[in-house]
Amino acid sequence: MNRVQKQSQIAIIVLKAIAGFVVLILAFLIGYIFITGLPNVSWKFLTSPAKAFSSGGGIGVQLFNSFYLLILAMLISLPIALGASIYLNEYAKDNWFTSMIRTSIEILSSLPSVVVGLFGFLLFVVHYNFGFSIISGALTLTIFNLPLLTRNIEESLASVADDQRQGGLGLGLSKYETIIHIVVPAALPGIISGVILCSGRVFGEAAALIYTAGQSAPALNFGDWNPFNIDSPLSPLRPAETLAVHIWKINSEGIMPDLTQVSSGSAAVLVLAILIFNLSARYIGRKVFEKMTSMN
Repeated sequence: MNRVQKQSQIAIIVLKAIAGFVVLILAFLIGYIFITGLPNVSWKFLTSPAKAFSSGGGIGVQLFNSFYLLILAMLISLPIALGASIYLNEYAKDNWFTSMIRTSIEILSSLPSVVVGLFGFLLFVVHYNFGFSIISGALTLTIFNLPLLTRNIEESLASVADDQRQGGLGLGLSKYETIIHIVVPAALPGIISGVILCSGRVFGEAAALIYTAGQSAPALNFGDWNPFNIDSPLSPLRPAETLAVHIWKINSEGIMPDLTQVSSGSAAVLVLAILIFNLSARYIGRKVFEKMTSMN
């Protein structure tokens, strides 16, 4: 074995050791959260409202708020990100204007979530007078989510072979029809994976929502699904403490007797949900890709 081969083997061993160390740290953190938190999770805990001064509270309202905010944010951000990605990848020319747009996206994606939250507070809560509400949180999460979602969708569109575009044009389709009927469906597995991964990122966000959606979770009337009533679960104008904000709040100012149990259980549910988002992104994306390739 010569010197180059020895160096190559040593480099591989070092890289494997580093990767194994990172995996070990991650497994330790997740294992610790699950071991300490999952014993406190029950159906009652997942469905009961939180209690500020007594024990036995749950995370039912906070869990509902998290999913509701996530759905609203994705409904707003997905069409915008899809349109922007189609323009950048299919129509935009490689010039200073396109370069400025991509640079702006990079800058937005690197902004701390606290800065985005303060911007949402000044714009939506104060200027437009939405107050601490679900709609303020959803619009702020849209700003927070758009850069990453746009990049993911654009990369998925760019991965589609040009032969498919040329084939659509050769069949007499317009460029718009080619994009809608050929390019976007071919990029669908990557788009779905990107959407689910961004959903997990949004679901665990706390800093931006502290300043926009608020830190309170009023009692909801789950028998009233009229979004124009303020105590309805679907009302976009009510304050909504999410699960991530709830964890921060009870650890910073909570006074309930079972604070440790509620905090551990909430953290376990949050981490489990984010893991499900990430694993399902890989699984669903792979299944959609297999189905589409088998159809071809």
